[in-house]
Amino acid sequence: MSALHVYRYGPTTGPLVLALHGLTGHGKRWENLANQHLPEARVLAPDLRGHGHSTGLPPWNFETVVEDLRALLVAETDQPVVVVAHSFGGACALHLLHTYPQLARRLILLDSAIALEPERLDDIALASLAAPDYDSVARAREEKLATGWGDVAPELIEAELAEHLTTTANGRVGWRISLPAINSYWGQLARRFVLPPPELRTDLVQAMKVIPPFVTPEFRAALTAHLGDKLTVHEWDCDHMVAQALPERTAELIRSVL
Repeated sequence: MSALHVYRYGPTTGPLVLALHGLTGHGKRWENLANQHLPEARVLAPDLRGHGHSTGLPPWNFETVVEDLRALLVAETDQPVVVVAHSFGGACALHLLHTYPQLARRLILLDSAIALEPERLDDIALASLAAPDYDSVARAREEKLATGWGDVAPELIEAELAEHLTTTANGRVGWRISLPAINSYWGQLARRFVLPPPELRTDLVQAMKVIPPFVTPEFRAALTAHLGDKLTVHEWDCDHMVAQALPERTAELIRSVL
């Protein structure tokens, strides 16, 4: 039995895409992209451990996430898949394919976050502990708009609030996440980056409105040196939520590698 709750989109016989969300996210974030813009693909979109409807049990580290994802893919297919991964999901994908390179035939990193500055991550983790929930849905919406969702269509923001907010024990509202897991994962993002197999064709999308960038210059340079002509870098004029801000363009990129 998988530890992960999984959303499935598209035909059962379509080309298989594993779609990984970012930290504090959930698998249903891929619904609009899959159904409206990429209907020919078979998309597996899990809630990563500690997120959404998946288990929140520890350990909360890349190694455990990798084993969760390996078990999911082995149960679904015996063929390598296209991996599309956003932010923290990008770090998870890199660790997955560093350990199990045979699982993917193509990798698309959407503003991946990995090997970030410890001071920056400490600030984020402390802020999330100090204010883990909201007094209203309106306040949660304001926070989304201020943290990377400003160029996302209003209907997708409303879908996010409807799906991912839940009532907390004190009568407020908060994201459907395990706070201990999330804060452990912020720490995981301070770890040294790993790189994909050198023969794996990879697309890296950097969201150019993100300042300071989640795609650090050090990681981008190392990935370029490691992959050479197997790497294609795309600089898109959007904020961090790439697949929600530019769903048609994201779907075109994925379609081009199917």
